[in-house]
Amino acid sequence: MRVLHVITTLAADGAEHQLRLLVRGLAHDSEVVTLSRPGAVAAALRADGIRVHELTGRGAHDPFALGGLRRLIRLGHFDVVHTHLDRACTQGRVAARLAGVRRVVATEYHLGTGAPGSRRAAGGRGCYLLGERLGRVTIAVSPAIAGRLRDRGVPPERIVVIPKGIDPAEFGYDPALRAAARARLGIAPDVPVVGGVGRLEPGKRFDRLIRAVAEVPGAALLLVGDGPARPALERLAVIEGVADRVTFAGTVDHAREMLCAMDVFASPSDQETFALVVLEAIAAGLPALYATCPPLEELAGAHAAAAGTHRLSRDPESLPRALRAELFCLAERHGARLPARSADCRYDAARIAATVGRLYEQIAG
Repeated sequence: MRVLHVITTLAADGAEHQLRLLVRGLAHDSEVVTLSRPGAVAAALRADGIRVHELTGRGAHDPFALGGLRRLIRLGHFDVVHTHLDRACTQGRVAARLAGVRRVVATEYHLGTGAPGSRRAAGGRGCYLLGERLGRVTIAVSPAIAGRLRDRGVPPERIVVIPKGIDPAEFGYDPALRAAARARLGIAPDVPVVGGVGRLEPGKRFDRLIRAVAEVPGAALLLVGDGPARPALERLAVIEGVADRVTFAGTVDHAREMLCAMDVFASPSDQETFALVVLEAIAAGLPALYATCPPLEELAGAHAAAAGTHRLSRDPESLPRALRAELFCLAERHGARLPARSADCRYDAARIAATVGRLYEQIAG
């Protein structure tokens, strides 16, 4: 079976890396097309032996990109088209139908809620449903995304929940990487480092992390990522008197090196997200503090909590108190790393790929 994966961009390390893990684990013959300038993930896919097509356009309704995508699908004789991210889902579904391919799968990674009851929201839901009907099934990466799809009017029988995956081997701890990262960032080898990874936007609540580190003398904070909240976070670090202890590393192609440089990981956002980065942190041997992480919450509910993880409460003192406790434990271990842990085999990238492969075969049959 030949599968064409259509994705909006291959320049970042989120849904794009999830696509790489998926394609690498699929038993089917796969190719990828990106609708914007390719980046690091495209190079990684090519290094894996995956053919990557580039079809840049000017937006979701660009007829040139739509026509080029239709030709690519027809000439490639693809059996299944799998779309990833908003613009790719819009154009990919239409192009596949124009090319005569009805076996179309879409994956929703984010899906905003919109303004309930507004005319614009209602119009957006209508357009979404028109496009969704051109496919066969939509994969939601979490129950929350599945709920938003149902709220938009997508029939439950057209939705399947398949979570994001992780390859723990990608995040193994390496002391050489730790030393190199700290040297480049100007962080001394013996300084305890609290870390956070993610897009710097208000909902991620990295402001809580800056305020918490201000209450932990001697600790440094490493924030990995970029976004619109960065200037405000930089000002907050100055106001809290910790600007010399906060390092903004910017975006990275892969989080492994930055995770190696950290001693404690913290995810302070209480938004309803999958929190995949928390799973990456524990795979790197870090103690992890989190406000929400459904996979770890499921384990805790089954009385099988992953060692070295702690769920934060809504108490403002919960985060600084937990940081002080973890740094005390770090000193007790004389800086030794925790063993790598995992949340559950359900989130193993190879298992996720096998599940998606079975879905292809189901709609083809």
